[in-house]
Amino acid sequence: MPPPNNTFAEIGALLRGARKIGIVSHLRPDGDALGSVLGLALSLEQAGKEVICLNQDGVPWHLAFMPGSDRILRPDGKVLEIDVAVALDTATKERIGPDCLHALSAAPVLVNMDHHPSNPRYGDFNYVDGGAPAVGEIIFDFLTAEGLPFNDSVRDNLFVAISTDTGSFQYSSTTAHTHEAIAAMMKQGLDSARLSNLLYSQNPMRRVELLRTLLNEMQFRSKGRIASWNYTQETKLRIGVQPGDTEGLIDNLRSIDTVIAAVIFEETRDGTIRVSARSKDDRVDVSAVCAQFGGGGHRLAAGATLQPPIETASTLYLQALEEHVERTA
Repeated sequence: MPPPNNTFAEIGALLRGARKIGIVSHLRPDGDALGSVLGLALSLEQAGKEVICLNQDGVPWHLAFMPGSDRILRPDGKVLEIDVAVALDTATKERIGPDCLHALSAAPVLVNMDHHPSNPRYGDFNYVDGGAPAVGEIIFDFLTAEGLPFNDSVRDNLFVAISTDTGSFQYSSTTAHTHEAIAAMMKQGLDSARLSNLLYSQNPMRRVELLRTLLNEMQFRSKGRIASWNYTQETKLRIGVQPGDTEGLIDNLRSIDTVIAAVIFEETRDGTIRVSARSKDDRVDVSAVCAQFGGGGHRLAAGATLQPPIETASTLYLQALEEHVERTA
């Protein structure tokens, strides 16, 4: 059994007692990962702390507008002299990435705050809420409970975190409390319309080309209930994609009326196949299917890594998914 959660008060006391804090999130960061890191970091800085933000893969282009995004550093091989390390939105310690783990290796204490139900609570201090729709919401609650500072930059980052991980408040994980958190920040001056425009209405032409390729190549099975796409290295090179170009792309498959499960199989540079799976039916647990291949995540959003070639990997995964759909839905 994993250890019990620490309280906000315990984590707050630890951070207040620290002078220098390192904050990190998972490989290939999304809006929740970066928004949570920056929201917490900028608040702690206002409270007088020295904060270093790390990510092994850096900031993708579509999130570079986030306040303080230039503060996200990629590790340079040095071990940081810090009092506390904080990992946010990172389901396993390995997902921090080897370079960031090395940079944080001298930290005497690791805090793990997350919303993935599969998180084994690998930190010295842990707060894992598998029911929270976004780690950004957890950070909002933490800052509020601990009376830590908010300013416009903190609010902007937490909005990005919450909006992106709730599918712009469309996913079933969104609760009344989620909207209450956003409403509270709007009362304090949050401009949600401006941020939503920056998040969802600034697509470069190469992303449109990527969408066109997806629509031309997508496949269906289980009487249209499963949609999938094999995203190859050839496609990446032909279009000239950049990190972040696929963010939200799977929602185009998920949005089809007959589809209840959508999957993208991405061929990475080293040949391994990265699986991104989504469900819009609570009966279909894509994390359970991903677990068959060593992956995990949430019931409605999960991932795994498979061995090449992409045709074999996708066939094996889709067979398992189809069996699960036929059995449960």
